[in-house]
Amino acid sequence: SKPHVNVGTIGHVEHGKTTLTAAITKVLAEEGKAKAIAFDEIDKALQANVFALV
Repeated sequence: SKPHVNVGTIGHVEHGKTTLTAAITKVLAEEGKAKAIAFDEIDKALQANVFALV
């Protein structure tokens, strides 16, 4: 079975964390190691989590 890895990104607001995450999933998907997730899909999920915390 494939190993499972959680990756966290830390940084200031608007410094490219979501863009980096989308790029990583794209490269891994091209190698058949992950499902690509578009920037806007990640961004929507992040916004939903932020509003859930408020």
